[in-house]
Amino acid sequence: MTANELKQFLKQHRVPGRYYKIGGRHNHRICMEKTDSGWEVFFSDNRDKVGLSKYLDEASACNGMKHEMKKLMEQMHGMTWTE
Repeated sequence: MTANELKQFLKQHRVPGRYYKIGGRHNHRICMEKTDSGWEVFFSDNRDKVGLSKYLDEASACNGMKHEMKKLMEQMHGMTWTE
């Protein structure tokens, strides 16, 4: 899965855009961004990266981000998608 495919997946599954940022950083959102050494998925809290996970490739980062978004949707809305 690519970052663009993940964006489409989340949109199709009605995950509110205010919960995440793909390809950068936005305060109080789960973020996925490319770095010099790979990819990172984290919750952005001001300048802190909370729950930081590092990945070597885009597909692994997308799967990590997808997993985090699934947990968030279960917590916030009591619903999610099946794998």
